Amino acid sequence: MSAMQIDSAQDFRPLQIYEQVSEQIRADIRGGRYAPDARLPSERDLAARLRVGRPAVREALGALQNEGLVVTRRNSGTYVAANALDLLAQADAGGDTRGGLYADYSPSAALAARLILEPAIARRAAAQKARDSLAEHYLAQMETLADVDDPEQRALWNNSDRLFHRQLAVMTGDALLVKFAQEISQTMDQSLWKRLKEDAIYEPARIRLYVAEHRLIYEAIVIGDADAAAFYVEQHIRRVQRDVTPV
Repeated sequence: MSAMQIDSAQDFRPLQIYEQVSEQIRADIRGGRYAPDARLPSERDLAARLRVGRPAVREALGALQNEGLVVTRRNSGTYVAANALDLLAQADAGGDTRGGLYADYSPSAALAARLILEPAIARRAAAQKARDSLAEHYLAQMETLADVDDPEQRALWNNSDRLFHRQLAVMTGDALLVKFAQEISQTMDQSLWKRLKEDAIYEPARIRLYVAEHRLIYEAIVIGDADAAAFYVEQHIRRVQRDVTPV
């Protein structure tokens, strides 16, 4: 086998489920099943037709939104973009409408990993029983969000959210856990994750609830209540799962 063949084999990566779903929807747009400006079937109907879970459909639609191929209208549904065929033609000619999205990890897979790792991190952090100025800084930033329609405030909130969770690992004093948490933090900063989060979470009441949950996690760690810290983290992540990737 030549060096070129070896490199190609090393670069091969099977598509995740949501990527396969987005590929199928692209093919359906190209083939005329879904015309420009047409409303797509609901997430539930697409999931039934493609025999996948709704989280995979939601992630696929988020990826297609990032590419500009579909648009979501609140309380109306998801529609094929008016210029979708032009974008796909550009991709067929050698461009790429996906903008590197195939490097994104599936948000549902990332959340499943967080559900395993972060309660353990909270327990370890609680063993230190100490306050942390950076974690408090990120909490304070999250609490300043006043206008959920302001892109700059949403970006600040999203950044503070993911960095707060990373800082909990720093509070453990365990360098390996910090490394794991950094990988998760980078995943939460990817375009597909942010798209799904923006669609699902950005409403005032939901933001206030998330901020309160973060505060409960932090205060349980500070007083050294490992059981409470782990419980609050688990409940918070399960809520994010329901909001971002509903079954």
